[in-house]
Amino acid sequence: MAEDLRIISGNKEEQYQSLLPPIAALVEGETDLIANMANICAALKVQFNFLWVGFYRVKNNELVLGPFQGPVACTRIAFGKGVCGCSWEEKNTIIVPDVERFPGHIACSSLSRSEIVIPLIENEKVVAVLDVDSDLLNQFDDTDKRYLEEISNLLLNKNLFPE
Repeated sequence: MAEDLRIISGNKEEQYQSLLPPIAALVEGETDLIANMANICAALKVQFNFLWVGFYRVKNNELVLGPFQGPVACTRIAFGKGVCGCSWEEKNTIIVPDVERFPGHIACSSLSRSEIVIPLIENEKVVAVLDVDSDLLNQFDDTDKRYLEEISNLLLNKNLFPE
C-alpha cells in the first residue's frame, strides 16, 4: 500500500483528504502499534513537511517518546508539563499558534514555532498523544484538528494499546 501514497498540492483540506485513504490502508493491514505509528508519522511529514511529527506513549505515568520524524526530541514528558503533558491532563486537543506564548512550553527544538497535540483516548484514559510541530507561526487550525484526530482514531479503533 505504500506505493499508493501520493503527495499532492492544494489546500490543506484536500491534502488531508488525499492522505486519509492510504493511511487507513496502511494501518488496516498491520497489527503492530509501533509500525502503524511510524507510518503515520512518515506520511504526515512527507505530505506537509512539518518540522516534527511524532507520538508519545503513556508509560509508567509519563509520556515516553515513540515513533517520530524530525529533529531529535525530548524523551520523557511529565503529566501536565508542556503542550503534550497539558493535552494529556486535559484530554483535549491543544493548538498553540506561538509556542513562546504557551506557559511552560518545553522547547525540544528551538526551531519549533507552533504546535498541535492530539490525545489518543481509550476507555476514558489517554494512552498516547500525537504531537506535530511547525517552524511557522499559526500553522495549525480546526482543519488540522479534525483530520489529525481522525487519523489518530485509526489507531484507537484497532485496540493495539496495552491495558
